[in-house]
Amino acid sequence: MVTKSKFKKGDQVVVLNGKDKGKRGEVLRMLREEGRAFVQGVNMVKRHTRPSAASGGGGIVEKEASIHLSNLSHIDPKTDQPTRAGYKFLKDGRKVRYAKRSGEVLDK
Repeated sequence: MVTKSKFKKGDQVVVLNGKDKGKRGEVLRMLREEGRAFVQGVNMVKRHTRPSAASGGGGIVEKEASIHLSNLSHIDPKTDQPTRAGYKFLKDGRKVRYAKRSGEVLDK
């Protein structure tokens, strides 16, 4: 049960292990209680859906499944390499996440 995480929705990440190793994508959704995230284009699964008013016609839909946070790493904005994230305070008093590889700020 992981409740603390340095990942947020919208972060650029790379997959470190598993069938999608090396793939890059954006975090679409976080499941903080389970320590998992949905990453765009990673861990794709096929689901058979029944026709409904909301989804229109049924069929086989391909969508992202969650992936454990231990298999993800941030992408350093400066070097474009996997990096760990840390926290630091800026001169104006804001607390931001930064890439430990280059020192660049990850938050926008």
